[in-house]
Amino acid sequence: MTDTPWLGDACSLVDAFRSGERSPTEELEATLTAIERSELNAFVFVDEERARAAASAADVALPFGGVPVGIKSLDTVTGWPNTEESLVFADRIADGTSTHVTRLLEQGGIVPVGQTLASEFGGLNVSTNRLHGTCHNPWQQGRTAGGSSGGSSSAVAGGLVTIATGGDGGGSIRIPAGFCGLVGMKGTAGRIPRGPQTLIAPMTVVVGCQARSVRDVARWYDVASGYDARDPYSLPRIDGWERDLGTRDLRGLRVAIAPTLGAAVVRDEVQERVVAAAEALARDVGLQIVDLDVRVPTVDTEWALGNLSGLFEDLRGRWPACKDDLTPSIAFGLEFAEAAVSLDTVAKGEASRTALNEAMAGLFDEVDLVICATNPDVAFPAEVLHNTRVGDQRVGLGNNGALTIPANICGNPSISVPVEPFSGLPVGMQIMGRHHADALLLDLALAVERTLPWPLTAGGAPR
Repeated sequence: MTDTPWLGDACSLVDAFRSGERSPTEELEATLTAIERSELNAFVFVDEERARAAASAADVALPFGGVPVGIKSLDTVTGWPNTEESLVFADRIADGTSTHVTRLLEQGGIVPVGQTLASEFGGLNVSTNRLHGTCHNPWQQGRTAGGSSGGSSSAVAGGLVTIATGGDGGGSIRIPAGFCGLVGMKGTAGRIPRGPQTLIAPMTVVVGCQARSVRDVARWYDVASGYDARDPYSLPRIDGWERDLGTRDLRGLRVAIAPTLGAAVVRDEVQERVVAAAEALARDVGLQIVDLDVRVPTVDTEWALGNLSGLFEDLRGRWPACKDDLTPSIAFGLEFAEAAVSLDTVAKGEASRTALNEAMAGLFDEVDLVICATNPDVAFPAEVLHNTRVGDQRVGLGNNGALTIPANICGNPSISVPVEPFSGLPVGMQIMGRHHADALLLDLALAVERTLPWPLTAGGAPR
């Protein structure tokens, strides 16, 4: 019997199952024990009975057969809590399973362990809420794991599970991946279908995973991507994500290295590490660095208002009576939106979105890739919500999303990979590409992984 969960990536765990080195039931028991002993508060619900049944019946021939997986608490699973991490829905139970999770269960063969902590309604890039408290960064207790997929990142980087689901509406996969030293891939909008009951507007949300390795992401895409009618904007299936990983010729691709995107206030030490890693990547694979003045318009207010309309519908019949049950930041956002939104602001918001689309398209007329920081700083204190300054850290909500939101508004693929840490905490480098260039970004991330390897779990040695 193994004492601790697998500390490699998910693909190597499947290999261990197939070779007989480990069994799914042994791995699950180690996982359950580790979750019970953990002080990270990464998991907020554990379904031991269902997990044990799945592990005992696991088909290790499937891509993730027998792998214990954390499910972000904003993903629905039949019979599990459907709280959206809010006191408002504390007693609600899901009567359906999301398309994403269904594919992981049926085609992937995962063992669903339980739910990981997220910010309330996924509305903030932090890992704290009033229903379940605060999730901690495994690199340093008391630091945020980011959000909204912070619990998933904490669980994976903290050695509890090898992989977990995530979602990204404004950076919610990439931000926690950057803070926790993981790979965080936001695919082209529609790459992995959402739904059922897909909320279309504001067309910024994608789903994916929090992973330790690039090949884990590629295998995840093999399992989960492809069109589904309940997400009418989902993309046709492409096969061979893992098979073709690392096969593309990257030489001569033009790259702009712009750590701030001309929009965010980024800590100097973070900028230095991102630039150094980007220049090393360019040398290693033969990229052509283009000196380009990158200045991406900020649209954080427009992004927030667009997402708050969906939340308003979610709370219909409860708001404003439920105000005292909400995170102060969410309540403030709803009040602000009610006061601010009019035909004029909606029209201006659409105009701002068009302007950002044009700016991003113009940028990719000049280059094939843009590299920037994932986060303006390393992980800030875990209890911080928004608009707070801690020492020399700028942790305002707008500044923390300025590097990630543009790819959500415009639908571009974007991936965060770990680079040299600062002050003992991970630093993420973000690579953005044109629409549908997901496979190219995975190859670039693989090149970083091979030449600048990162620890697979917090505090571990680079592999």
